[in-house]
Parts: sequence; C-alpha cells; structure tokens
Amino acid sequence: MSGILFVISGPSGAGKGSICAGLPLDGIAEISVSMTTRQPRPGEIEGKSYYFVSREAFHAKIEQDGFYEYAEVYGEYYGTPKAPVIERLAADKDVILEIDTQGAKQIKDTCPDGVLIFILPPSFSELRKRIERRGSESPEKIEHRLSKVQSEIAMIPRYDYCVVNQKLTTAIRDVRAIMRAEHIMRLGQLTQMIGLYDKKDMRRACALRVAENAAVIADWLAD
Repeated sequence: MSGILFVISGPSGAGKGSICAGLPLDGIAEISVSMTTRQPRPGEIEGKSYYFVSREAFHAKIEQDGFYEYAEVYGEYYGTPKAPVIERLAADKDVILEIDTQGAKQIKDTCPDGVLIFILPPSFSELRKRIERRGSESPEKIEHRLSKVQSEIAMIPRYDYCVVNQKLTTAIRDVRAIMRAEHIMRLGQLTQMIGLYDKKDMRRACALRVAENAAVIADWLAD
C-alpha cells in the first residue's frame, strides 16, 4: 500500500494555496514544495512556500531529470521536485501538489492513479478581485493571467473533481472529504455501494455538489 497523490489545480487566484494551507494533514499527508523562478511575494518563505531559484538552476534540474512535472506559466517556470514525492508516497504518505493546469496534465499522463481536483472561484469578476488584492503584479501581468482562464476551465472535464471556492472553509472541507472518499474506495470499505457503481461512477457520486458546480461553470462561461 502506498500513499495517494492529490493534485490541486486551477486558475491563478482561485485559492489553491489558501485551501492547501488550511487542510488538516493529520501527519498522514504532506504538501509538496514546488520550485519556481519567479520572485517571492510578501509573506512567502523559502523552502516552505516555494524553492526560489534562478532560471539557470531550474534548467539544470531539468537536465538532471529532477522534476515530476514542470511548466512555464505566465513567463516563469514552476516544477515539482521528483525525489521527495516518490519517497513520501513509498512511505505510505499522501502527497498534495498545488500546481497549474499544465502540470496537472503531465501528472495524469505519468501517474494515472493520481487524483485531480480543480479549484474554481465563484465568478470571473471575483477572480479578478482576488488577483488585484494581492497587489504584487502589474496591470499587464494581471490581464495576461486572466486571458488564460477560459482555456484553463475548459480542462475541467479531465479532472476527477471540481470544487467551487466561494467560501474558503467550505472549500477546505470539500477537499478533505474528497481525500477521505478516495481512501475509503481504495480500502474496499464500500462493499455495498461498489455493487451499485463502478469506480468511475463512484468518484462522480462522491463529488460534492456536482449539480451546483455545473451551474457555476455555466455562469462562468456567460460572465
């Protein structure tokens, strides 16, 4: 038995980091620390928020095959160091990756058993407000980020779950419930329900507020 790889992904400003920071890990899960070439934002800590490195150091890591996944996002590089993830999963610990949609696709290709969770804000206008409140980026960079959102949410059907982050505490609870459900399914403790659903249908059945999320996605496309 090994740990489960959970991928939390979505547009910039969706609240991925806040959700990961609020998850009760209970000593059985760890959040992977990504490496990036971008500059630290106020309050971010080296080795905890990210490993902040030069482009030269990042490319050297690529040459060493040292990433589980990596991508260029909004002009900066982000990647998940490979060795720590493999070691933690082998030690029966869950690993949570907070990454962009490009990285999530790579993970699904290389680790089909990984569980992908898409985080979606309640509306496009709310997403803009959240990014602007950061105060860390120029108007040009903000517009560049927002221009990518439609293509990112178009990837939702590739994910196992979608959680709408309208209220942070509720979104954290929903993600935690998904993690529990995945463990229950893999431990074979839903014998009666497994007789009614195959694994794919079970995942959909365990997803929270599916109908509500579908309505929010439709509103997004019309916003």
